[in-house]
Amino acid sequence: MSENETISKKVLAQLIDGTLNDRDVQKLQRMHIKDSERLQSYNSILQERVPWNDNILLRLTDHLYIVKNKVGRIVKCNCGHEFGDYRINWKLNANVRVRRTAEEFKEVYTPTFVIPEPEWMTIREYYCPKCASQLAVEVVPPGYPPLFDALPDIDGLYNDFLDSPLDDSSDEWFQDLSAEVTLKWSKEE
Repeated sequence: MSENETISKKVLAQLIDGTLNDRDVQKLQRMHIKDSERLQSYNSILQERVPWNDNILLRLTDHLYIVKNKVGRIVKCNCGHEFGDYRINWKLNANVRVRRTAEEFKEVYTPTFVIPEPEWMTIREYYCPKCASQLAVEVVPPGYPPLFDALPDIDGLYNDFLDSPLDDSSDEWFQDLSAEVTLKWSKEE
């Protein structure tokens, strides 16, 4: 791999699978110039691995993607479950297990780690409602709102870096709409 070389799909697939050797991972990390086709190649590899056809715009986690479909831009699990508009924290539509006691904490902490104080912290585990994959874990104070891990500027990425604007590009896409959902919940009886 040279500095100006385009990264092959084979190398990207090995990187995704965690089978790329450490030396080549370090070479990739040290490359100053990132080729603009890399994200498109990366997304095409991911697209081949999911059972649905919605266009992957960006991978969020091992199981979650921001995709574009007939509804718009949504968060979708690799099993096909749709969490809704990507501007709304997907965790608001996930199954959640909350651990609140020292006994529950001990189920996930090994004896070598300091266990959080139950009065000060809770552990939230987020799961896909369809496939039950664990999607995220948070250790937060009781009552703390779900953390919105990422609201990427997809239009900025595609317009400015990839020089490949999306056909539905708009300034309205880059805004957090989560508060609107929780406000609606607070008004329901």
